[in-house]
Amino acid sequence: MDEPTLRGLLRMPPLGLRLLSGAGQPLDRAVRWVHSTDLADPTPFLADDLVLLTTGSQFDGQVTAAEYVAALSARGVIGLGFGTGVRRPDVPEDLASACRHAGLPLFEVPYATPFIAVARAHAEAIAALAFARRSWAFDTQRALAVAALRTHGLAAIIAELGRRLETWVAMFDASGALTIEHPSGGMPAVAGDALATQVAEVLARGAETGRSIMIDGHPLQLFTLGRSRELRGVIVIAAQTLDSEARSVVTSVIAMAGLALEQSDQLARSRRRLHSQLLESLLLDDETLARRVLGAMPAAPVLVAVAPDAVPGALEEWWERRRAERGSRVFLAASDDGVVICLPEADAALLDEAAERFSIRIGVSDPVAYSAFSRAHGQALSALRHGAGNRDAADSGGGAGAGGRAIRFSEATAAGILAALRTDDAGLIAQSRLARLYDADPDLVRSLRVWLEHDARFEQAAAALGIHRHTLRSRVGQASRLLGTDLSAFPARAELWLLLQAAP
Repeated sequence: MDEPTLRGLLRMPPLGLRLLSGAGQPLDRAVRWVHSTDLADPTPFLADDLVLLTTGSQFDGQVTAAEYVAALSARGVIGLGFGTGVRRPDVPEDLASACRHAGLPLFEVPYATPFIAVARAHAEAIAALAFARRSWAFDTQRALAVAALRTHGLAAIIAELGRRLETWVAMFDASGALTIEHPSGGMPAVAGDALATQVAEVLARGAETGRSIMIDGHPLQLFTLGRSRELRGVIVIAAQTLDSEARSVVTSVIAMAGLALEQSDQLARSRRRLHSQLLESLLLDDETLARRVLGAMPAAPVLVAVAPDAVPGALEEWWERRRAERGSRVFLAASDDGVVICLPEADAALLDEAAERFSIRIGVSDPVAYSAFSRAHGQALSALRHGAGNRDAADSGGGAGAGGRAIRFSEATAAGILAALRTDDAGLIAQSRLARLYDADPDLVRSLRVWLEHDARFEQAAAALGIHRHTLRSRVGQASRLLGTDLSAFPARAELWLLLQAAP
């Protein structure tokens, strides 16, 4: 039921109102109230969206019709009713002319129709609207309660809300993906992409909100689900505004959706506990228990990945959709190291997609059989550790999304065992052990490097340094004394080589 308008008021037969000028769009504006006055300038006392009634006594020398109409138009009065037969038998021509010029609808109120009857008719229309909206809200609440009892309760609730509001309604989950909409495909693709970006920003902020936005001319209302910092999704309604009854219905839907998601979360938490226990069995390189409980596992060879920064719920929802779309089987489990992901080697690209989608790091093992699951888990953690340096370098470059990437073990450790030894602790040890050499003669360190690079052969190393071999022998002997070790022995030379590699 629409709000009362001037057109509706004019169509009430008992009132006998007659439109004189102003036919068109202004007649369809909602009328907030009907008021009567003969003040020469009533504008200080008027409300917005008002229809004014007058008998015209103010035109007896107090104000001209043109001045009067100009003031009313500037104030936003949407219609003027003139009561004939009280002060004047007919509507004054100068008043009708001024209203036509200003585009202000003017109508005649016959002598037999009291102004109070016009105001009462409008008030009754407002009351009827309020009753109809309350009845609508009650019926809608009941329909939503019935929808909630269906098999797919949450989808049924969203669909019912869309039907009742007669507009497009959608729900985005915690990962920012569109999961439910009614009617299907009701939002254009371009606007849908922009909306997904807006939803992602709302979820990233993590604060409860109800906000209005405009995308490509589409007015939208956004309502978050869940508590601050624990948002479970966003409900979007294609509407400019919602009246109090519609907002109360939406509030109920948010509560129902929150309850449904909480129940889903309880099941998810139980599933996570089970998967965490199964992970312990897999880390013993035995998939028998996992297969017995779950019925099937990702086909070997598998990749084992660890995402230390991932939020389990959002990642699980995202992966569940990918499973439904692609038929990909995956095993996820929460652990102290982060979310552990086990998936077929053929689905490796999904790890890159997930890392980019959630802006997280994911360490990825080499393909293995389940009998080597624990080794693969260690490789994933190693990839995270050894890939941190490259990540920091990427972050310092300011690249967009630099923090989100999948780090392969084979790539992170491509520099070999020496790269694994280049840690801060190793650097400190190397600095301490080599300090005497630097203090005695900086050329000692360079000479030792070249000597070791030439397999401790004095002739070739001396030639490379441009010095006599006896000079080089003297320097090596001096270094032996300073280090307190015999560099003629291979273990001592190997340790020196590692120190030189680890030195910053």
